[in-house]
Amino acid sequence: MDHTDHLDHRILSALRARGADPRVAGAARALSWAGEHGALWLAAGLTGAAVDGGRRRAWLRATALTAGAHVASMGVKRIVRRPRPTHVEPLVRTAGRHSFPSSHATSAAAAAVAFGALGVRAARPLAAAMCLSRLVVGVHYPSDVAAGAALGALTARLGARWLKDGARTVPDTRGVRGGARS
Repeated sequence: MDHTDHLDHRILSALRARGADPRVAGAARALSWAGEHGALWLAAGLTGAAVDGGRRRAWLRATALTAGAHVASMGVKRIVRRPRPTHVEPLVRTAGRHSFPSSHATSAAAAAVAFGALGVRAARPLAAAMCLSRLVVGVHYPSDVAAGAALGALTARLGARWLKDGARTVPDTRGVRGGARS
């Protein structure tokens, strides 16, 4: 085991130990469940699109960026195929056997960047909690979470221009007939 792997194991063990507190374990489990396949972020984005009609296109694009980041992380997992940690007892079941990168962290970071660009202040702290939860429940190494967060943030940043173009509000055409106000 090299120094980086040793550090990954030690940090994971320390954070997984925090899951011995039932309140911490419950919160981490809830975040893990909510973040499965990016569900929390997709629901938040679609809700934003439904209630913020003036920026519907931007919300849908932010949601698409988040979903795209999640899909990218699943592709990387299939290539890297790093096994999940076995030196700690996990608090949750996982959808897959591979650990790198954390798809929860990827979609969380993408949502933090994309929804943050729309002014959602809660996106960043909630994304950070989601990332931390993956360590507390013992299903990822810290390097998996860091790589996932970097992939998600990069994906959303690469789509920033597209998102910004979608944020331009569409003029209100109610009451407009043939280009002139009635």
